Amino acid sequence: MRLLVAGVSHKTAPVEIRESLAVGEAGVPAVLRHLLAQQGIREALVLSTCNRVEFALTAEDDADPIGALHRVIDPSQATGPHFYHLEGQEAVEHLFRVAASLDSMVVGEPQILGQMKAAYATAKKEGAVSGLLEHVLTRAFGCAKRVRTETGIGQMAVSISFAAVELARRIFGSLAGRKIMLVGSGKMSQLAAKHLRRGGASHIFVTNRTEERAREMAALFQGTPVEYTRMLAILPEIDILIVSSAAPHFILGKEDMQRVIASRKNRPMFLIDISVPRNIDPDVNQVDNVFLYDIDDLQGVVSANLRERMKEAERGEEIVRQEAERTMARLRVQDVAPMIVSLQEQLERIRAAEYARALRKLGPLTEEQQRTLEAMTRSIVNKIAHGPISELRRRSGQPDESQVVDTIRKVFQLRD
Repeated sequence: MRLLVAGVSHKTAPVEIRESLAVGEAGVPAVLRHLLAQQGIREALVLSTCNRVEFALTAEDDADPIGALHRVIDPSQATGPHFYHLEGQEAVEHLFRVAASLDSMVVGEPQILGQMKAAYATAKKEGAVSGLLEHVLTRAFGCAKRVRTETGIGQMAVSISFAAVELARRIFGSLAGRKIMLVGSGKMSQLAAKHLRRGGASHIFVTNRTEERAREMAALFQGTPVEYTRMLAILPEIDILIVSSAAPHFILGKEDMQRVIASRKNRPMFLIDISVPRNIDPDVNQVDNVFLYDIDDLQGVVSANLRERMKEAERGEEIVRQEAERTMARLRVQDVAPMIVSLQEQLERIRAAEYARALRKLGPLTEEQQRTLEAMTRSIVNKIAHGPISELRRRSGQPDESQVVDTIRKVFQLRD
């Protein structure tokens, strides 16, 4: 039985190719059924996300799984140059790396594991995984958990919005009860506000030069719209200010913040200026207890965190290698397991027949004598079996495995 993974990802194909191969959630069951209908395909999984479209398959040794896959999802084979396919241990390591988010566009992002589990659930529901592939996927999920637990790969912010949350926690310790104000309607500021709210911030105020837009934004966060002209009056109540407006000039200066901080009795305040051009005068940073970060500052935090995350990713790669090797060792033992069982059954038949023949020749024996005789014959058989079974396990997965299997089959007259 062969295990392989084939498809395209952000590393091998541009977005237009990935889009052309993408399989919507509703279409996955039909693709799975079509794949399983192909000759020699035994199991299948479809993983279709923004950054990858991959197919994991198990197939009989003499099957053509890549040909079958192209017949199902790419009749013209137009994506051939962008396609990759991996088999055996390479396929196992790839699935482990994907689950652990080591192959993601943003290394360490948590979404891919959930997407893989959802793909597995769909395949399971359709009866498309039940053997080798299911075993490997289960091990992949365990590997991903170990990478998350034993490394810091997911602990450092690597997006501007998450970096803002991380910095806010450094300043305030806890975000519980903190009040936020959004100025403007930039997408990045919306994301930062959303993450801050999830982190425990209690309320969001929204202001915009366009009053209607302020009301729309406030509705998104169940917040309170504020008239633009009242922004400075509200600021003393605000702990975190996020500015992302289209104003071509500074809308907040040093003197403004000196008055605000005085009204706050020097309680710290966190300002995030994501505007380009900047909307908050950099001199504001000279005011005690005011912490101003612009887009470059946040990007610097992200870049530093990315470097640290890549160091953690190296540890994750080592965990993947360890887990893949363990999985392959188990799979190799499973490959020769039928041969070992067949050998044990053959030797047991011989032992039982010879034991029965000895009993007939020896005549009546006490129960203790019968137990002694049976124990002796079992011991002899176990010693005979130990050598070939150990050799089968040792040679499993090696180039000469089939030769060893054939030799043992002939010597012990085992059925194919």
